[in-house]
Amino acid sequence: MATTFADQLRSLTDEALGALIQLRPDLVVPVPADISALAVRAQSRGSVARCLDGLDEFTLRILDAARLSRSADNALTSVDAILELSGSTPADDVRVAIDRLRVRFLLHGPEDALAVAGAVDEVTSPYPAGLGRPADYLDPQAAALCADRAKLRRTVLAAPAGARAVLDRLAAGPPIGALNRDAMAEPVRWLVEQHILVPISEAGRAPRPDGELVELPREVGMLLRRETGPLGELRPFPPLPAGSARDRKSVDSAGAGQAMEAVRSAEALLEALGGEPAPVLRAGGLGVRDLRRLARSAGLDDAGAALLLEIAYTAGLLGETDAAGSSRSVTVSRAGGAVDEIFLPTGAYDLWRALSIAQRWHTLARAWMVMTRQPGLVGSRDDRDRPINALAPEAERAGAPQARREALLVLAGLEPGTAPAVDEVLELLAWQAPRRARGREAAHRDALAGAALLGVTALGALTSFARLLLEDPDDDENDPLGVRAAAGQTPHDAVRTLDALLPAPVDHVLVQADLSVVVPGPPEPELAAELDVVAEPESAGGASVFRVTPASVRRALDVGYTATDLHSLFKRRSRTPVPQTLTYMIDDAARRHGGLRSGSAGSYLRSDDEALVAEVLADRRLAPLGLRQIAPTVLVSPLQVARLLSQLRDAGFAPVAEDAVGAAVLSRPKVRRAPTRTTLAARLADQAAPQLLAGPRLAGVVEQLRRGDIATRAARRAPITVRAANGQSVTGLTSVQRHGEAMEVLQQAVRDKARVWVGYVDSHGATLSRLVRPVSLSAGYLRAEDERTETLHTFALHRITAAVTEDE
Repeated sequence: MATTFADQLRSLTDEALGALIQLRPDLVVPVPADISALAVRAQSRGSVARCLDGLDEFTLRILDAARLSRSADNALTSVDAILELSGSTPADDVRVAIDRLRVRFLLHGPEDALAVAGAVDEVTSPYPAGLGRPADYLDPQAAALCADRAKLRRTVLAAPAGARAVLDRLAAGPPIGALNRDAMAEPVRWLVEQHILVPISEAGRAPRPDGELVELPREVGMLLRRETGPLGELRPFPPLPAGSARDRKSVDSAGAGQAMEAVRSAEALLEALGGEPAPVLRAGGLGVRDLRRLARSAGLDDAGAALLLEIAYTAGLLGETDAAGSSRSVTVSRAGGAVDEIFLPTGAYDLWRALSIAQRWHTLARAWMVMTRQPGLVGSRDDRDRPINALAPEAERAGAPQARREALLVLAGLEPGTAPAVDEVLELLAWQAPRRARGREAAHRDALAGAALLGVTALGALTSFARLLLEDPDDDENDPLGVRAAAGQTPHDAVRTLDALLPAPVDHVLVQADLSVVVPGPPEPELAAELDVVAEPESAGGASVFRVTPASVRRALDVGYTATDLHSLFKRRSRTPVPQTLTYMIDDAARRHGGLRSGSAGSYLRSDDEALVAEVLADRRLAPLGLRQIAPTVLVSPLQVARLLSQLRDAGFAPVAEDAVGAAVLSRPKVRRAPTRTTLAARLADQAAPQLLAGPRLAGVVEQLRRGDIATRAARRAPITVRAANGQSVTGLTSVQRHGEAMEVLQQAVRDKARVWVGYVDSHGATLSRLVRPVSLSAGYLRAEDERTETLHTFALHRITAAVTEDE
């Protein structure tokens, strides 16, 4: 059978062989040596299982029909036999499914003698279409009953109600049941006594707590399925979702708003981590308390915060770093000891913040699609009843990217704007690939929830920019040298589409009389950086709101702004008149700012205003500073300058640090970052949607297979002396050619430029033979040309076992 199968593959045209490789790409990973090796791989269990995983429910049922209709004599079936088992299903639909199986070589051979690939029975259920084994295989008495169709029908009709319920359940499949000694003992016992059910045993198994096993013979199951057909209910086409249709513009608008909110939430989470780093648990991951703290700071629930943190980690925006040596005033610790590592934004986060909203969303969406994490598991418990934390190793799932892509492709296959329910999406997935969808329901639900949070879906439908993200126009076949990707000349279509849907970035604000600052749209990066310094955020959205406070003005003065700079900033940015209250607040804060100067003593505090020094010394709130007056205008403290400044500011004073010569030290707070995880960020593009093997690559694979097949078949036709010299068993040959004779043949071939068969031992000890044309023979090496592969080979003379001219 293997030789026949290989011959069938060998007889295919290059186009048909290429189609097989496209449908089953695992067959050429790595590329086999020849078509015989390809045939062996195509019939292996692993390859057949992967091929079956991609087939729909109807095609798998037709494959079951082929298995059921095989002849007992030669294990072959036919198209007519399959059509007969398909019942009332249209013959054209059945033939399409058969062609789908034949082009994948799960069925092969002529229409009247189809063979099922050998490994199909090994990787599928032993009960095709949920039907049991034939009665004559199970029990002679059951076989006799099934042979008498009329008697079998009368026996089934006479079954009591409980027994009939058992039959109906087993007829739907699987046909195996347990003889429960409590509730079902009597009905099952009646069926066993009537030989409708057959007790079976499993060799070497332990006793079952629910009783012995019984099996429903195939003939009885087919009788009970007389209304639906032997294969049960067949659905040639996928179930149509009853979901409502949404307006495409409404879907895109809602999706764009959600995408902007996802970017804002991710930024808020990372900013909160930057301000107060979270410790890495000893077992890995982020603690529950820290997750809830971050979720509250970003206005999210725990599940949404966990999802965005996982995405940020995959995108390289978040990472771990050593807790030691932190320059922050914030102390990161855990109960029971010091922290070894903390979570912090990476250096890539600062570059990400400088991008447009659409580009930032694209980074998050691509990372979500390829990450091998399942955030929906966060908060649940693992097999050992331990909680699964965000960013913990237990949430790793290798099949998560495939599950997300499957769920999104279902939505992409519907009419734009269609919003099916989650259960309808799961039903479609179960029809499209039932073997693959089994056990993935939780992953698919998690994928749909993540898509909604990121704005990939909106109002239950797939957005237009997410549809472009799925299509991924960056096709290597159209740009084999990667010129466009390296140059970065054109942004992704999804980014351009989302940019058009988002409001344009604004470079102005509206300052209100109550000192609130309204930003009527997403701020430009420069404006956002200024607002981070001079105002406190109050609300975010399409129009974000900030508020100017004395603390925010003092913070701006601390980082180097002067009163004149702040007046100019608000006058330049505000489209409304700057309130007089804000002008007074800035001037008052600037007048007080720097009235006190501090230095190291531990630290000192000085002022030209003796009354102000006396006020500080008398303030009881500052008693922990241990202040001591050493001059009318100078106080000293044993504490460091940073703590001295912090407590003075908390008490309402506005001190400024100074250096050794009395100059004010103005600087922004130092921002610490985790190391940039460049390897993971660079891997995102490589882990995108799998590219279909096509074009020149596919043609090259097919040509390599043909060349390898020609070389293998040529080696089999090597002269008998060469095969004997290579150690192959040859009838009637008792000696091998001597090495000296081989050298003589090669020398003459060089002179005559004739082709010879050369037998040799390669570096791995394998004996091979090759038909070549010798070019030169010197320095212990033979150089010869293989005209079939157009390559020049070099053979060490001591490895050559035989040489025979082509004519012999």
